[in-house]
Amino acid sequence: MKYTIGIDLGGTTMTAGVVNTKHEILGKLTRPTSLPRPAQDLEQALAALCRDAAAQCGVDLAKVSYVGIGTPGSVDFTTGFVGYNTNFGYYDWNLGPDLAALLGCKVYVENDANAAAFGEYIAGAAKGYRDAVVITLGTGIGSGIILGGKLLRGFNFAAGEVGHTVIVMGGRQCNCGRRGCWERYASARALAEDTQAAMQNAPDSLLWKYADHIEAVNAKTPFDAAAAGDATAKQVLAAWLDAVGCGVANIVNIFEPEVVCIGGGVSAQGEVLLAPVRAYVEKETHNITTGRMPEIRACSLKNDAGVLGAASLADSI
Repeated sequence: MKYTIGIDLGGTTMTAGVVNTKHEILGKLTRPTSLPRPAQDLEQALAALCRDAAAQCGVDLAKVSYVGIGTPGSVDFTTGFVGYNTNFGYYDWNLGPDLAALLGCKVYVENDANAAAFGEYIAGAAKGYRDAVVITLGTGIGSGIILGGKLLRGFNFAAGEVGHTVIVMGGRQCNCGRRGCWERYASARALAEDTQAAMQNAPDSLLWKYADHIEAVNAKTPFDAAAAGDATAKQVLAAWLDAVGCGVANIVNIFEPEVVCIGGGVSAQGEVLLAPVRAYVEKETHNITTGRMPEIRACSLKNDAGVLGAASLADSI
């Protein structure tokens, strides 16, 4: 049997998983990324991680068809070249060819959000659909777009940045340089920030019960307080859910995918999140006249999405 290895490379940890042809993870190994460090040193660590993950599963590295890596940054999928990875401090990083030389096998490199999205497409909530968009509501909004079974990369390999589509012209300043980006209103961080602002004006709100000090607020806080009947939390959530729905409606109007999958920790809220978003999208997508709306559902793979997607990158071409 042939195997692949998928690497989910993050700023804090890096995980390698050995995957079989049924898209099953046979075993995973996680180690600290240990930044800052020279790029060549990290490449050696990634090679060792792959070798040790394979050995842990009893798999001969010679039986590994290829290694796939999902990394933050701007990636040229055709060459494995990472133009920039600002979080790591790397520019013009020849990751794919360097790691291929160390391991003696083919190496594919992809942006981490694209890799995670493809994982959901191959083995998660988007499995069985032909056209899918996978978004992650976190510090920002990550996304991957799969059309006809293939990742949409764009001619500069930077397609799919839906978090930086503008929903409020002249609105909140975004780190990307634009104003009014979707992620400034609909990310998990935006929800936490809006909750903090509302708490300052509502000293009697139940929100203070679920976060005893302002820095303890996270995206779960308003959901908990709203479930307990707090009016301030309900107002914050209603505005945030409209912002999420606005962006998803834009995605549907542009791509009309069969399914939109929503990930990130906030997706654990289930139908409390999904039902209002579906209602907003149905109201705002007037170009759909068939009555067949895209499915809107939560991602299912959680931390395995990046590994499975990276391990399946040859299928994304």
